[in-house]
Amino acid sequence: MQKIYLFITLFLLSMSTQAQAPAGAGGPRMPMGNNGHIYGKVIDPDGKPVNYASVIILQNRMDTVAKKMKEVLLKGALTKGNGEFSLEELPGRGPLKLRITATGYKTYDQAVSFPPFDKDLGNIKLAVSTTQLQGVTVAGTKPIMQMDIDKKVFNVEKNIVSAGGTALDVMKNVPSVNVDIDGNVTLRNSAPQLYIDGRPTTLTLEQIPADAIENVEVITNPSAKYDASGGSAGILNIVLKKNRKTGYNGNLRAGVDKRGALNGGADFNLRQDKVNITASVMGNQMKGRTTGTTERNNFSDNPPTLINQDNANRTNGGFVFGKLGLDYFVSNRTTLSIAGIKVHGEMNPTEIIDINSDSLYKEGHRPGYSQRTSSSNNKFNANGLVLGMKHLFPKEGEELTADFNYFGGKSDNNSHYNTNHYNNNNIVGNDMQQILGGGSISFMTIQTDYVKPFANKLKLETGLRASIRDTKTNFNNYTYDHGKQDYVLIPAASNNYKNSDNVYAAYVSLSNTIHNFGYKVGLRAESSDYTGELINLKQHFKNSYPVSLFPSLFLSQKLKQQQELQISYTRRINRPNFFQLIPFTDSTDKLNITKGNPGLVPEFTQSVEMSYLKTFKGNNTFLASIYYKHTDNLITRYLTKETDPVSGSELLINTYINANSSYSTGAELTTMNTLTKWWTVTGNVNIYNSKINTSSVGQSQDAMWSWFGKANSTFKLPASFEIQLTGTYQSKTNLPVNDNKGGQGGPMMQQSQNASQGYIASFYGVDAAIKKSFLKNNAASVTLSVNDIFRSRKTDQYSESPYFTQYYSRLRDPQMIRLNFAYRFGKIDAGLFKRKNMGAGMQGMSEVIQ
Repeated sequence: MQKIYLFITLFLLSMSTQAQAPAGAGGPRMPMGNNGHIYGKVIDPDGKPVNYASVIILQNRMDTVAKKMKEVLLKGALTKGNGEFSLEELPGRGPLKLRITATGYKTYDQAVSFPPFDKDLGNIKLAVSTTQLQGVTVAGTKPIMQMDIDKKVFNVEKNIVSAGGTALDVMKNVPSVNVDIDGNVTLRNSAPQLYIDGRPTTLTLEQIPADAIENVEVITNPSAKYDASGGSAGILNIVLKKNRKTGYNGNLRAGVDKRGALNGGADFNLRQDKVNITASVMGNQMKGRTTGTTERNNFSDNPPTLINQDNANRTNGGFVFGKLGLDYFVSNRTTLSIAGIKVHGEMNPTEIIDINSDSLYKEGHRPGYSQRTSSSNNKFNANGLVLGMKHLFPKEGEELTADFNYFGGKSDNNSHYNTNHYNNNNIVGNDMQQILGGGSISFMTIQTDYVKPFANKLKLETGLRASIRDTKTNFNNYTYDHGKQDYVLIPAASNNYKNSDNVYAAYVSLSNTIHNFGYKVGLRAESSDYTGELINLKQHFKNSYPVSLFPSLFLSQKLKQQQELQISYTRRINRPNFFQLIPFTDSTDKLNITKGNPGLVPEFTQSVEMSYLKTFKGNNTFLASIYYKHTDNLITRYLTKETDPVSGSELLINTYINANSSYSTGAELTTMNTLTKWWTVTGNVNIYNSKINTSSVGQSQDAMWSWFGKANSTFKLPASFEIQLTGTYQSKTNLPVNDNKGGQGGPMMQQSQNASQGYIASFYGVDAAIKKSFLKNNAASVTLSVNDIFRSRKTDQYSESPYFTQYYSRLRDPQMIRLNFAYRFGKIDAGLFKRKNMGAGMQGMSEVIQ
């Protein structure tokens, strides 16, 4: 309880400091670098392009000699033959003045200020009179959190705790997101859908380098624009870095952890004229260590047994991630993009499990001891291709996009298990098993979106989408025959399976802002079909789901004193995944035998959420949300008894069923405070209650109130030092609904036995990092980080059923220390590789004082 009181006290303290925050300009502040970019097209009164018109940017500056303000030339260009112009690397601090002159036309002046930092000025008509357009307001610092009508955006680019790590380390520091010991991510106690750059992905978080991520979008209640799948948890969209400055720039990274595992990477960007090239490569070694214990009382066995397991797991391996992208600017308003992603990895986990069993016979106890050693080699290769087209119309906000996204991967998994049975330290039996398997997956999406703004801020969004997923797997299970001195295939425990899952969708939404009131209403239609085949048994499975409608509604009301209220409603779907459907029994771990259920149907979730946002002076924000979600036909784990195809004996099987229903309700509080120029604090608390109703099979989960908290504190110190502290706390909570993985993890990759039976005990964790920047413009930095300082981020889990009770505990990679070095370089030069024939009078224009 002391930990709970301490956490609540710190959270309330961070909230109370908002009223005492240092005074300053209202709203966030942006770093005023030369990030501005304006473009447009100059036309005559008849709409024809005006070529070779002079386009310059002026700024008022103090003349130190005359002691008065005067206009200074910053940038200039001539319009092209089609009348288009583009000026980049403009200072964010303004205001600035755009001036256009051409023979036969009157001078055109227009005020320009930022953001947005990428501004389309549309078609500028040179006429007899000058048209003065209204400038926009200059914003402040780029905030850690930004609130949109249907999502929250968290800037993680400067998060030093995750330096040298993966996306898994990034998620540990994003408010609302919880990461368990196995890397399973939950959002408000459910598994979200993972996106990269707005598109679904089959990559795991451990295959994405932290240094490649710019921000994370948390979408708890996705609108009709997004894929309706993903159930009640919403979407986590990872936005990768993409630098489009003119010139060349990049960075280099290298690091090592306390076990000698190396990581390194490099990014490079080249932008000139019509071409932007980006390249990234990242490599991570892994030397993981996990320890765990399991105690199970099987009171349904005859005779009853008590089993104690101690396991020690080591995982050595690594992966390489590469991305190469090209943008071609056909014109100021049309961009063609292509990008490729390559991932290769190899993991070699080994494990030792000591198993003590005690059986109660009439004549007394019979203790037993066995030891199992296992070794595996898992390889995966993945490739991705993204094609895109984006066209901006002269009217601001009108755009058309078309995307093609393909991602495919193959894996090879070979595992060997050797179990020795002992009696008085003598080996009395031996079991040997090997599993040779592999598989492939391909995921393709085709999507087009169109946005059309109308008068009075009314906006129409519509689009079409098709996604096609094909999966194949082979799983050959062999046991060693000591008489034949060879491994023998067990057909009943082997599997060759393939399936195809297709989803087709269309959506339309309307949004508008009327004074301080805003709304966004949408409707999405989706149909899907699923086919599967057990190849070796010639068994076929098929499900076809008719068109379903998914409405969404978002309302927003801005109040006085920088306050805002939002309310939203959505309907979502969660379709069973490959591992949940595959009718194959995996008995490699005798305490966690799993099997899919091809008869599963999708679950449907209706969600309501209300939020209140208050922005204080000095870049301080407070966000409060309450939410309620109801799900029908919830997909959850279920424990039953079946015959083991290998031994022929009756065993407990973890499978999946559609529960009657479930609900979850809660409240979430998030604060982000700049207490001083050198100290910022972020706090997040989620208090929730959930229950699963499985009365159709005679079971039900007791409702339980739980809470999850996260705090992050960053200190900027003299001499370019920076310190970051992060703490998380999870109270006792019900077992998660499901992990969306299906438990095909191999030996001792324990999952919850049944989401309707049991709980996870409370735990906490603390991470820390210190960063030192040096060289000119702080181009280089060294970061030292420590994760799970107090070895406290441990999973203690209790499960029960009509057949057994089980206590389970695991600890993974505590007190992990990493040392990382980073160096950024580049010459942001507008004249780099520029064609020399610039037109009369334009030589040297890029050398004007910035």
